[in-house]
This record gives sequence, structure tokens and C-alpha cells, in this order.
Amino acid sequence: MIAKGAGRRAAVVGTGLIGGSVAAALRDNGWHVSGFDSDPAVAEQALELGVIDEIGADPAAEITFVAVPVGSVPAAAADALIAGGVVSDVGSVKSPVLKRIHHPRFVGGHPMAGSEDLGVSGARPDLFQSATWVLTPTGQTDPGALTLVHQVIRSFGADVVTLNPQEHDRLVATVSHVPHLTAATLMDVASGKAEQDKALLRLAAGGFRDMTRVAAGDPDMWIDICRVNRDAIVSVFDDLMESLGEMREIVATSDAEALRSRLDRAQLARRNLPLGAPAPETLSEVRILVADQPGELAAVTTLATELGVNVYDIEVAHAAERPQGLLILVVGSEESENLAAALDESGRTCSIHPLGEMA
Repeated sequence: MIAKGAGRRAAVVGTGLIGGSVAAALRDNGWHVSGFDSDPAVAEQALELGVIDEIGADPAAEITFVAVPVGSVPAAAADALIAGGVVSDVGSVKSPVLKRIHHPRFVGGHPMAGSEDLGVSGARPDLFQSATWVLTPTGQTDPGALTLVHQVIRSFGADVVTLNPQEHDRLVATVSHVPHLTAATLMDVASGKAEQDKALLRLAAGGFRDMTRVAAGDPDMWIDICRVNRDAIVSVFDDLMESLGEMREIVATSDAEALRSRLDRAQLARRNLPLGAPAPETLSEVRILVADQPGELAAVTTLATELGVNVYDIEVAHAAERPQGLLILVVGSEESENLAAALDESGRTCSIHPLGEMA
């Protein structure tokens, strides 16, 4: 059910690192990709590198990805929606965008992926492999639009998580925005100390480099993010500063027992970070009868996220003899019973079909 792009047309607005990688992933899946960038030289470079097939808008594009700074997404998305295709974005803040875009063919998105490289020269088609890609549909999102975006993103090798826009912004402040700003702060501290001790940065080994890798990101992008997601970021900083104060006290008082407890919890949590999609034989289809109207697909996929159930693929089937739509979610077999029980409790009719038995 994963979308293949042979003979299909797509467009990307903004051909930097992320937009260029989206374009490259689309082309790897057989799509013809047009690209546009506010800097003509960047678009020319994307064409020269083979990231896009042509420069400019494509009125025939089935799907358009908007990869511009968060503050510029609403205007760029509005222009793309005029052509009639499905539009998604890649911005790391969603609430301000969804408050300004009220269109059934727009699906908010955010790939949790990046690179130390800057610009289209760092673009690569496998950037999203095994990465998490958040989608933030609303009650008015068209089911067909959400299904198309979900399938295309899965074809990139990404794992899709569905959240409401406000929850997304709150969570990414913890796992993305504050970590980036913390890394930048640590890098700044180390750089300052290196002015007095020239050997310091030469001692920076794997751990330091891993922690500060994201500090190499585009400063302009992060200024925009901090402006639009300020409140959530400040709230997480308050929690972090409190926790750092506690850790400082633990170290200052040589409290080995408390330190061990903290390190053990951190080690366990780090080892339990989710991995990519399982083998097909460990997956099941959960088939759900839903009201054939906007909002149902968003409600079901958001419920799956709340239950911790990964949705690896989506299909919406329609039949003239059936007044309802058939929503098919592909999930891990071990998670399917939990999802089905929650769906039954919500008043929806569903059934489970293991893929291994359907082969």
C-alpha cells in the first residue's frame, strides 16, 4: 500500500537541506519533482545536483511539500493550495501554522531529522530513513489528503506519528528545541574556555561531538522557531534548569546513591528509545468502519499515537454499497489488540488481520 511515484508529479517549495532531501527522496521513488526557492541560485544548484527535475511551480503536482521557515509557511502553503493538489510542510512548530491555514488539503508535518550539513549540497534521499515524521491533521483535514501524505512519507522510510498541533509543539520543545539550544550553549561555553586553554577543543571526543552536533544548524531557522514556540521552550528550560540544579547538588555533595539512580534512569530511558518498523510478518491490518467524513481519520490516528501504537501504513477504501468508509491501519501485531479494544470502546467497529496470514 506504500505509494510509489512512477509517472506522478510532486513539487517542493524551498530547496535547502530538508526540502532538497524531500525532493531527492521523492525522485528515488519515481516522482517527477519540480522545485522553487526564494534564492534562484539555490534552486539552480538543486537542479545541477539532480535533486529536482526542473525549476518552478507545477500546476499538475499531486503533492507539494513546503520547506521554508515557519513564519513563511502559511503564505507559501496558500499559494501551493491554489493549484489543487495536497500540500504539507516540514516546519518544527505547528500551532501557529494551523491557526492560519484552514484547508482540507493541507496536512501539517514535521520530519524529526537533520544533518550537520547546511543547504542543498547536504541533501540526500535517505535522510528520513527510520526517522520520526509527525503529522498534525485537524478535524477538517480531508482523509484522502492525510492518507496520501502518510503513504508518501512512509515510502521515504520514515515512521509516522499523528499528534494534534498543540501537543506537537509542547513535545518538540523537550526533544528538539531545548536540546538544540542547550547544545549551542554548551558549545559556546566550551568555545569561551578554549580561548584560555587552546587544547580544550582538541580534547573534544565522541561524547562532546554527539551532544553538540545540532549546534551546527542554521541560526536563522532557530531564531524563527524560538519566536513562534517561545512559551513551550521557556517552560522546558525551567524544568531543565531545576533538574540541572539538582544534579549540581548531587555532584557537589558527592551523593553517589542519588547519582547512580539518575544515571540508571537515564541509561534505561536511552536504551528504550523506539526503533524503526518491524518485519512485515510481525504486522497486522486493523480494519475500521468509520464515518466517511473529515475528522474521523485524524481522530483514529491520534488515538493510536496516544496508545503508543505505531501506524506503518494507511489506506482508506470506499464502496458504493457501504455508507461508511473502511479505514485500514497497518500496525504491529502485538499492538493491534490494544488498538482494537480502544476503538471498540469508542464505538467503532473493527477487525484484525495479521499480514503473515494474508501472504
